[in-house]
Amino acid sequence: MNEWEWQLLEDKSPLERIEIGSASVRVGDRVRLRPREGGDVFDLALANQVATVEALEQDYEGKVHVCVVLDDDPGRDLGLMRQPGHRFFFDAEEVEPLPVEEQTQRRVVAKPRILVAGIGNIFMGDDAFGAEVAQQLAQRNLPADVLVGDFGIRGLDLAYALQDGYETTILIDAYPRGDEPGTLYVAEPDLDRISDSAPEMDAHGLDPLKILRLAASMGASLKRVLLVGCEPATLGPEEGAMGLSEPVARAVTEAVSVVESLTKQLLAGQWPGAKTIDD
Repeated sequence: MNEWEWQLLEDKSPLERIEIGSASVRVGDRVRLRPREGGDVFDLALANQVATVEALEQDYEGKVHVCVVLDDDPGRDLGLMRQPGHRFFFDAEEVEPLPVEEQTQRRVVAKPRILVAGIGNIFMGDDAFGAEVAQQLAQRNLPADVLVGDFGIRGLDLAYALQDGYETTILIDAYPRGDEPGTLYVAEPDLDRISDSAPEMDAHGLDPLKILRLAASMGASLKRVLLVGCEPATLGPEEGAMGLSEPVARAVTEAVSVVESLTKQLLAGQWPGAKTIDD
């Protein structure tokens, strides 16, 4: 069964825990993979690897499947966002819970509460703003409840990530509103109006409202969505151009601080509301 077929099953009877031997295994626990003999090449490659349980799923026949992301996978953050290629499914008897002392060595939150998503086309001038901010945020020491991703123009990937039911999604984008270039603002879209029109996809760009409509049409439960926007100076010529304009490049560091402040307030239950941020 492929990754996309598994996504159809993930709405079926999510489990809080399962019993494996004498141990109780929950989402977020670490396990060692013990694929049964006679498996495929992936089983051979993953044997004895340590992984974190991302989900416990039950199919329509009542069989339990353990979804894991590898501890040593450089793209494990993509696995936690349920992206294909970074999640692996095993039967319960194919995983071995780690001892308690090893569980605490790398404890992670498997279901972050906040998704921070940088979006934009790096080949279109200031449209690269969201990607640049996301890349800098990924290097900061953010709380484990916060997951950062640079989605670029991969709208479908972001729509799938939004299916995970985050308490808050923070989108970062260059979004023109007629202000001075480099002006930052925080806006809160009206989610009640997201589904007013049919979802659209653009192969060469990613409009925040369009992707929210697409995610909603796919069944996403959108709770709070915030947009940290920056007024662009230029989105480049028709043939494209790389590099941020001077005012937008100056705004990147401030935007990183804004997102860090927002996440702290949100995790503390203190959201002050949308606003424009003056230089």
